[in-house]
Formats: sequence, C-alpha cells, structure tokens
Amino acid sequence: MANQKNIRIWIVASFALASGCSLAPRPLHPELPTPARYPPAAEAVDAPSAARLGWQAFFAEPELQALIARALDNNRDLRAAAARIEQARATLRLRGGDLLPQLSGSASMAKIGVPDQFSQLLGKDTLTSYDGLLQTSWEIDLFGQLRNLRAVALQHYLASEAARRGVATSLVAQVVTGYLTDREYAERLALARDTLANREASLRLLTRRFEVGSGSKVEVTQAETLRTQALGAAQSIELARAQNLDALAVLVGEPVGEGAMTRSLAQIGLDQPIPAGLPSELLVYRPDIAAAEHQLRGAEADIGAARAAFFPNISLTAGIGSTTDDLGHLFAAGTGLWLFRPSVSLPIFTGGKLHANLRASEAQRDEMVANYEKTIQGAFRDVADALAQRRWLAAQIDTANQSIAALAERSHLAQIRYEAGRSAYLDVLDAERDLFSARQTLVQLRRAWLTSGVALYAALGGGFSETPSQGQHP
Repeated sequence: MANQKNIRIWIVASFALASGCSLAPRPLHPELPTPARYPPAAEAVDAPSAARLGWQAFFAEPELQALIARALDNNRDLRAAAARIEQARATLRLRGGDLLPQLSGSASMAKIGVPDQFSQLLGKDTLTSYDGLLQTSWEIDLFGQLRNLRAVALQHYLASEAARRGVATSLVAQVVTGYLTDREYAERLALARDTLANREASLRLLTRRFEVGSGSKVEVTQAETLRTQALGAAQSIELARAQNLDALAVLVGEPVGEGAMTRSLAQIGLDQPIPAGLPSELLVYRPDIAAAEHQLRGAEADIGAARAAFFPNISLTAGIGSTTDDLGHLFAAGTGLWLFRPSVSLPIFTGGKLHANLRASEAQRDEMVANYEKTIQGAFRDVADALAQRRWLAAQIDTANQSIAALAERSHLAQIRYEAGRSAYLDVLDAERDLFSARQTLVQLRRAWLTSGVALYAALGGGFSETPSQGQHP
C-alpha cells in the first residue's frame, strides 16, 4: 500500500516538474456559506459598505479622534500584535534565505605533537598547519519544498498583519464605546443631580408645611424617600463613570481626564446612515476573515512541502582554499585546494513519518477550511445582529419619547391634584419616580443606538481599509 502511494506521488511529481507547478494543492475557494443578502428585518442600506471609510472619516468628532490616536500609539495589545508581525517577518526572511546559495569562510590553525620516534625523522617535534577555506552550498529546490515553506511563512506573516488590523479595529470600537458610555453617564448624572435638587426643594417645602401644621409626616417621609432615591442614583452613576474612565485609560494606555470629553450624545454626530453593502464585501474588509484565508493558504503550502519531502534532495557544495605549514605562504602558489561535492539524498524508509506528516498537513488544511467558513458565518451574524439592533433600538427610542411625554403629563396632573387636595402625595411620588426612570432609560437607549452604529462599523471591517502607506496607523 505504501509502495503504491509512493508510486502515485512520483507520478504527480513528474507531471508537476513537466508543467513547472508546485506540489501544493490548488487553492480552495469555498462558496460563501451565508445568504447573498442580509435579512430583510435588518433593513440594510443598499449602498457600498461603510467599511470603505477610514476611521478618521467615520469618527469626525475631534475629541474622539484624539482619543483613538492616543490609543493606537499606546495600547499594549496593539504593541504585542506589532511584535508578532516582526516575528513573522523574521521567519519569512529566514525561509527566503534557504532558497539562495549559502557562502561561508573559515580560517584555522592546527598544531600536532609528534612522537619521539618520528620527531627525529622529521626533524621537529610539532607539526603546524594553516588553512583558509571559502565554501558555498546550494540546495536545489527541484520539488518546491523550500518554496512552499517560504509560502507558509509568507501566509503566516500576512495573517499576522491582518490580525493586527483586527486588533486595531476592535480597539477603535472599544475606545468609541467607552467614550459614548462616559457621555451617557455624564447626561444621566446631570439628570440625577437636577432631579435631586428639585426633590430637595420639595422636601424643604413639605417639611415647612408639616412644621406649621398644614402637612403630614407621611408626606415628608415620602419626599425624603424620593430625595434619597435620586441621591443613590447619582452616587451609583458616579461610581460607574469612574470605573468606565479606568477601563478607557487601559485602552488608551494613559489616564483620560473628564475634561477630554465634553460633547453630548446629540452633538457627537454618529447618527448618519451606515450602509452594510453585501455579505461578499466582508471577504475584503473583515480582518479576521483575511487572517483565516491566509492561514488556509499557508496550510495548502504546507501540504506541498510535505509532498516534496518524499522526493530526492539535491545539493551542491563547492569550496576553494589554501593550506600550508607557513602562515606567511598561506596563499602562495602551490598551496591551493578546491572541492566540488554534489549530493543526492532520497528517503527510503522513515517508519511512516513522511506519510504521517502529509496526513497531518491535509487534516490541518481541512481544519483551516472549516475555520475560514466559520469566520465568515460569524462575521455575517455580527453584521446582521448589529443591523437588527440598530433598527429596534430606534423604535425603542421613539417609544421611550412617547412614554416620557405621557409620564411628564401624569406627573404634572398628579402635582395639581395633590395641591388641590384631591389626591395623596403618594401619587406624586409614583409619577416622579416613573418619570425619572424613563428619562434615565432614554439616555441609555440613545447611547446604545449610537454604540450599535459603532458595532456595525466594526463588524463590517471598517477602520483600516487602506494600507499603512496610505496614512492609516497599522
């Protein structure tokens, strides 16, 4: 069985040599494992993908641009990704060097002590030898093993480049999300403080009424409950904002002060339509898909290297030099020597290691195909989810605005009825509490809607569609 497989491989190799092809399999191009368009419920804008825009164009707010630029310069994850690129680049150069002739030079001196019975004959008790040698060697890559190994290194390098772009895209999205979250906390905190001031004023008024006998202790207690609720909400928001600033500082790589962020959610300008294009455009712009494809190509090249290992290895070695017992005459006439040594090595019996290595390479290629398709499916879902989230959040914002209008009217009527003595202060308390909660929720929904746009932009692969030479950071 093994002999038959060897014969088949030899036949394949013969045709490959005749046609000048590599032993690597033809590149696989799996069909797109997703629908041709995004779900109708997502309401994708029928236009070229927003991923074509760089982050500077998409995030035009100067405050945001300053934070993103600092993060791209200082973030440790991005630095680690850059180091991985350098490792892959060094490996690529190493594999490329294997294809070229190797040249080396050496010089040596040797002293040999002569036994007494020979020293009298030679007239000396030591022999001295000086040698100089220039040697070159070249492995002829007849079956493409070295070229395929270099192709593997190249694909790993390109995958690391794509991975770095993915880290940068994720970093930009996280920084913008952290910025929007801070703006949400700032607005909710301002709302909580205004509410707290109003409730403290109401508490003072009801306390005076109780003191002069025109109010009840229950009303004072209820007003105090409203005040403490507003105070607790403000304190909780302050804590969450401080924690968010700490997380943002880690992303940016240095402390971020509240003074660096002053715009409101309505002023940030991330409410423009975000076209998603077609799912096929994800193959171009999503860095994780690009990395998965490069890993697949590397696995295919690895199969070619594993196949080439079955065939002869041909190398040429040549050298010129000189040897003498007098250092001063090392390169004199008559001291020269030369060497030419071609060699061929052929694996005859390896205990099945070559077959096992080939099967492992083929299995790895199959794994990379599955990972590639899975990555595409995950990207499709990311975009579809972000589109759906953006649509439903917009509907929730409309509902929340209607709810706030109704609750504001309810609170106003409850206050009028209480002042007219037609209802208890508990009605005012319930109305105020519901209105405050609805206003807080509206701010959260606005931030979530803007964040969904950021998530959609990142899911499309936006941020770094241009090459570094065209002005993008990574």
